[in-house]
Formats: sequence, structure tokens, C-alpha cells
Amino acid sequence: MAKAREIRKRIKAVANIRRITKTMQMIATSKFAKAQQRATASKPFTEGIFQLVTELAAKAGNVSHPLINGPTGGPKGKPLVLVVTSDRGLCGPYNGLVLRLGAKHIREVRAAGQEVEIELSGRKGVAFCRFNKIEVGRMHNEFGDNPKYDAAERLAQDYMDRFLSGRNSSISIISMKFLSAGKQRPEVLQLLPLKPPTAGSGGAPSSEKGASRDGGKDGRQHRVDYEFSPSPEELLGELLPATVKATLFQCLLDAAVSEHVARMVAMKAATDNAAKMGKLLNRKFNRARQAQITTELTEIVSGAAALE
Repeated sequence: MAKAREIRKRIKAVANIRRITKTMQMIATSKFAKAQQRATASKPFTEGIFQLVTELAAKAGNVSHPLINGPTGGPKGKPLVLVVTSDRGLCGPYNGLVLRLGAKHIREVRAAGQEVEIELSGRKGVAFCRFNKIEVGRMHNEFGDNPKYDAAERLAQDYMDRFLSGRNSSISIISMKFLSAGKQRPEVLQLLPLKPPTAGSGGAPSSEKGASRDGGKDGRQHRVDYEFSPSPEELLGELLPATVKATLFQCLLDAAVSEHVARMVAMKAATDNAAKMGKLLNRKFNRARQAQITTELTEIVSGAAALE
């Protein structure tokens, strides 16, 4: 009887866990749908403005900017690395993949003889850095799983100021990139300096005078001359900061939607496992109860036979 009672308690506990994980799965699914809509809605703007800057810099000739070429005198400070993790757990391998990639990147930079300034977004990276004795410069708790553009804009402006002043020689972001609902990949993105575009990266090759050749319907090449108003330097001065801000915000959005989909998958797996365990415990409980009934019947028959 004691064994059956113990199994019944375990069945109740597993059922409670299954209800909790099912609720968390439904919440993560709802948040994932909203976060995916935000991330996919902002991606065309981020890609479009980066392509616009690439074409402008490629077709305008030899145009330089401190956000591309770095401050005057070359890099002076330490590289800065921002590692984007989650505030909460129960999201499968999400944080582990990002933190392992971050640790690998930091080791590579230090192996090259450079010191690294590390910043974290999300509370889950704190314990990892403390255990591995990694010194953290700043914590950013203002983003969470629903980042706002105002907070991302302030952080991007701070990074640009630090880069232009020479305090940091480069700024990189380590986060989870959202590719699809079934595929996310941790990556290291160099935010600053922006990679200088090549002559043909914006489309057709450009000449020194800012002319390019575009193919017509007949397949022949036609010469197109571009006139810039205002000057390419002024245009880049407006577009490059906007590109940095949009890229940082897109990284935070991708990290948020990747966290939600990872939690949704993890909670679905936990719910399925709880259901399987519940069936297994029910089977054990039925066997224990049947064995108990059989034992009681045997005792009754034996007692009746002894009285004859």
C-alpha cells in the first residue's frame, strides 16, 4: 500500500509539472509570434540602409569616414565585446551556445596579445563569467526579451562615441542570429569599424568619377552618371550612424526571438516528457495495485483453507 501511495504522489507531481511546462510553452509561443513579427519587419530596413551605404561609398569614389576607417591616428583602446544572453533560463541550449562562442572569441583575441573589455546583456551571462573568472565591465539590463529602439539607440551612440574617441579599437556583438523558426545560429558581428565596401560590392563596378554601368533589356551595358546632393561625405555622415543603430537593434531583436523559440521548443519537449512519465507511472501504479489485490485475495483464500 505504501508503494502505491508513493507512486500516486509522483503522478500528481508530474501532472503539476506538465501543466506548468504547457503554460510556459503557450506563453513562449505567444511571445515568439510577436517577437518574430518585429524582427522580420525591421530586417528589410536594416538590410536596405546597409546596402544603400555600400552603394554610396562604392560609387562615390574614395570617400572615407571615421566609422569606417577608424579615428585619426589608428586604433588606441581595447576591443570591446558585447555578449547578449537572456534574463531567464529554461530555454534549452540558447545561453550555452552564445556563451561558449563568446569565451572562444575572447580567448582568440587574448591569444593575439590584446586585452578585451567585456559587456553583458542579460543576467544569465553573469554566473558564467563569474565561474570562469572573466571580468565584466558593464551590465545592460534595459533590454530584456522585448528590446526598445530608444535603449538600443542610446547604447549605439555611446559605442560610436567611445570608438571615435579612441577608447575602444573595435566593437563586436556576440548574439544568436535568427534564421528561421527551426534554425538559429550564434555569431560574432563586428559593429565598429564598419567594413569598408569594395568597388563592386554595391552592384556594378564603379569608376573613379562616380559612374557605373548597368545592363539594359538588350543585355548591353549603359553608362550611368551619379550626381550627389548633398556631398557623399555629408550623406555618409547621416547614414553611417543610422546603420550602426539599426544593426545593433536588429541583433537585439534576433536574440529576443531566438530566446522565445528556444524556450518554446524546450517547454514542448518537457511537456512531452512529463506526459510519457505520467503514463509510465500510471502503469506502475496499476501493477502495484493489482499485486496488492492479488496478495489480499491470496491471504483470504489461505485463511479460509486453514479454518477447514
